[in-house]
Amino acid sequence: MSITAIELPLFPLDVVLFPGTVMPLHIFEPRYRQMIQDCQRTQKPFGIVLTKPESVYLHEVPYSVGTMVQMRNVERMEDGRFTLMAIGTRRFRIVSQHRDRPYLSATVEPFMDDPEPAQILTLPMAQACGLFRNYLEMLLEAANEDSSYADLPEDPEDLSYFIAYFLEVQNETKQRLLEGTSTQERLRDEINILRREVPFMRQILSKNLPEDRSMLN
Repeated sequence: MSITAIELPLFPLDVVLFPGTVMPLHIFEPRYRQMIQDCQRTQKPFGIVLTKPESVYLHEVPYSVGTMVQMRNVERMEDGRFTLMAIGTRRFRIVSQHRDRPYLSATVEPFMDDPEPAQILTLPMAQACGLFRNYLEMLLEAANEDSSYADLPEDPEDLSYFIAYFLEVQNETKQRLLEGTSTQERLRDEINILRREVPFMRQILSKNLPEDRSMLN
């Protein structure tokens, strides 16, 4: 892919979306209704960016790296609101911002990980997979949901995005993972997080076991 800058509508949110992940959206503000209509008319994507904490309503300040999305299952309600599924496709970096429309837009350029030899990713990928499977299983158990799960991505970069999206960590941490340019480092950061979180989740679940067992006696 050539490094080509494009104009992209931006949707600042209090959430970090990663490539390959899906997010349901409910569009109710007039400015973003207009954005969806413009994207439908021009058949172009928009970008989701994390809003900085110091942002003010109608003057949101986004972080410089976000994720481009494709729209799926777009439905317009009678009152003009939209519901849709936003599918993350690729990352971008903001070059310049523009406020000449009701919604924020920007000139953006592709933002990619640096090339890395496949052999250095084998071990961190295997470690991340094992830890994340345990983590996800415990999260679902805590929520009393089915512990079955889909196969994890087989590509190291895709896996690193998938894990980052589902980690129960602060948005600033997720944004740091999004802005990284090394798949290996992103996986290693996630391994460190999971090594802290998995025992913590196990401890929480184990505390509930005696109570649950006593109820059966």
